[in-house]
Amino acid sequence: MEGLVTSLNNIIWSTALVVLCLGAGLFYSVLTRFAQLRHFREMCRLLFRGNESEQGISSFQALAVSLSGRVGVGNIAGVAAAIGFGGPGAVFWMWVVAFLGASTAYAESTLGQLYKVEEDGQYRGGPAYYFERCLGQRWLAVMFALAAIVACGMFLPGVQANAVGNAVAQVFGEGNMVVTQFGEVGSNKLVALAIILMILAFIIFGGIKRIAHFTQIVVPFMAIGYIIMALIIIFLNLSQLPGVISLIFSDAFTAQAGFGAAIGWGVRRGIYSNEAGQGTGPHAASAAEVDHPAQQGLVQAFSVYVDTLFVCSATAFMILITQQYNVQGALETGQFIVQNVDAATEINSAAFTQLALGSVFGNFGPIFVGISLFFFAFTTILAYYYIAETNTAYLNRYFKARIPLAVVKFLIMFMVAYGMVNNAGFIWTIGDIGVGLMAWINIVGILAIYFVAGPAITCLKDYEAQLESGKPITFDPRKLGIKNATFWEARHDKAQGDSQNQGEDADQAR
Repeated sequence: MEGLVTSLNNIIWSTALVVLCLGAGLFYSVLTRFAQLRHFREMCRLLFRGNESEQGISSFQALAVSLSGRVGVGNIAGVAAAIGFGGPGAVFWMWVVAFLGASTAYAESTLGQLYKVEEDGQYRGGPAYYFERCLGQRWLAVMFALAAIVACGMFLPGVQANAVGNAVAQVFGEGNMVVTQFGEVGSNKLVALAIILMILAFIIFGGIKRIAHFTQIVVPFMAIGYIIMALIIIFLNLSQLPGVISLIFSDAFTAQAGFGAAIGWGVRRGIYSNEAGQGTGPHAASAAEVDHPAQQGLVQAFSVYVDTLFVCSATAFMILITQQYNVQGALETGQFIVQNVDAATEINSAAFTQLALGSVFGNFGPIFVGISLFFFAFTTILAYYYIAETNTAYLNRYFKARIPLAVVKFLIMFMVAYGMVNNAGFIWTIGDIGVGLMAWINIVGILAIYFVAGPAITCLKDYEAQLESGKPITFDPRKLGIKNATFWEARHDKAQGDSQNQGEDADQAR
């Protein structure tokens, strides 16, 4: 079974997907005239604008929900794996993916806002919705929805839970071994699992509002705390910083683990971490209450920077500056190109990060990583649940049943339990398959959407023109020739009607 999963993963994550991910980012960077640079100030301004409504959440809450998906185990264990298998140069390629991926995130999140709908008193949207409404390809929409449910409801939660279990075991020990149907499991892991499942059940049964209110507090707190710890380590080893930066750039092109390994692991873990191009970000973006679709697109582009350029870089610099890492050579030989720590140290885990923090902060280091992993992973599981729920709701429009949403809730809880007690390498491989499936469908889809109509670019040009004019921001899709954006059509008509009624009331008052 494990061999089959590995073979499938190698097919999905072929060179073609790596090229497609980088190519899509470059494509939209050029088309938007590198909006991820030009509108950086606007991104920051928009973060704290907009209020939640009965149907939607604020821009910042949407950012927090999407960041809860982007900032996860990939930022701690994923970066360590990229360095361990691809060498320090993999970090450079993660940065490239983040820079180019910010434009992809803009495009897909703007499309999510543009083609969102209001269902059961809340906003919903994502690739399934814009594939059907913009491309008119329901089969592609259904394919993505199914892939998202399988990936986010089954494959990916196990990755997060597995890393938490490993961190708990490393910090507190395995505890007493308990025999389960999956084999022997440490009692400390089982206690952590029980805590996670109880909190998870409480939040996901409260819907997007409860998820948003939880993540808007936890996500900024955990990200800022983690970055502060990294800055302390960098400051204490400041003399080594130039050498580390030089190593990252030089190894990116003359890689220790091979040029292909550096790119492959850097791109794979970059995409896994920041999720640009996967099609996951648009789900939270669609739930935001904004005046113009492009606004949330720009906010979501900023979230890629937070994830990779800030949090992932924090992990990378902690590991490299303390030299607490190994670089694996060819897997079949089992030899290391670079070996700074014990050869038995698990690469596909948070071990390098824990060792890096432990080398500076002693016993507190691994404990801090364990706590960070708990919050990073838990909030990511919440984001995965929301994505699975949204795509289940999309498919449920045709089945009209309440049972599927309940099934998704219990399914994701089961997969968290399964991932907590299983082999890390196997779980990561399954997670990679889930990411790759969504990325293939979404990137092909958003590239096709541009050639059909280019609505994301049209929205950006309209928003830029309104910013320049200084007038209040409005959005009328019909004026721009955009079809099937029914939510925004109805909102514009209502605004026009309200304005007309106010004018008539004023005339009567006079």
